[in-house]
Amino acid sequence: MIELGSAPAAPGPNGEPAADDLVKDATDASFTADVIEASRETPVIVDFWAPWCGPCKQLTPVLEAEVKAAKGAVRMVKVDIDRNPQVAAQLRVQSIPAVFGFSGGQPVDGFMGAQQQSEIKAFVKRLIALGGGGKGNGLDEALTRGEEMLEGGAAADAAQVFAAVLAEDAANPRALGGLARAELAVGDIARARQTLEMAPPEIIDDPAIAAARSAIDLAEQTREAGGEAELKARLEANPDDHQARYDLALALLAGKDREGAVETLLELFRRDAEWNDGAAKAQLFKLFDSFGPKDPLTLSGRRRLSSMIFA
Repeated sequence: MIELGSAPAAPGPNGEPAADDLVKDATDASFTADVIEASRETPVIVDFWAPWCGPCKQLTPVLEAEVKAAKGAVRMVKVDIDRNPQVAAQLRVQSIPAVFGFSGGQPVDGFMGAQQQSEIKAFVKRLIALGGGGKGNGLDEALTRGEEMLEGGAAADAAQVFAAVLAEDAANPRALGGLARAELAVGDIARARQTLEMAPPEIIDDPAIAAARSAIDLAEQTREAGGEAELKARLEANPDDHQARYDLALALLAGKDREGAVETLLELFRRDAEWNDGAAKAQLFKLFDSFGPKDPLTLSGRRRLSSMIFA
């Protein structure tokens, strides 16, 4: 890390920021520039910590390693809450470690407490995807075309595009995830799962793979969803029937009412965040993965969920 007044570190061999430039300390006074404004260009992870916090000492090095491994696609700012209580209070940080992901000048994701390395890696990748995913390659144009075809309902044509990309780059996560989603769109869930099984270990947590996996899980769940009218009647009779509210979210999703499904799960989380081992939160994450990191429902849903978690 650069100390105040020292010379800047040299950039990496491919022009990416030096590792020492990717992680810095921030204060209440510098938070706006270091996080709010900086996140309009590159996603920023904010790690609230304190010298006396044991779990912080375990979490922070793992976060730093993931940020440096991303080679400039994301940055990290550390805030000592003992010396800088103002921002922590504004964000309602009540316990540490507390980690927020900022993109576009606002918090879009976050978590509290110790996490497994795989969860931290997935968190960093989600934030990178939200900020544009870092540097692309020569196949990006074809992938974008395939994704547009898929969104437009031309699943078979999209599958051909993704297959062509995989012929050039067999481990391309966007192509694998896109092909699986195209197969899912024509109703072939088994083949979609087989496609995802082709993903090598190093990309299984990529947002594109996670999105396809979540879409497949949701497709299987919604096939068995009950009727909306019956579930709504159950909730009218008993608003605390959490299973009915959970099942209603699946039924709404099966009926293509994505917004209704998100609203229903957020309400379930508000009523009982711990019900069924946190099923509402887990299902919301599946929906957000399936929708994609830049979908308006994902952005608004993650913000609202984060506000509930950190309230």
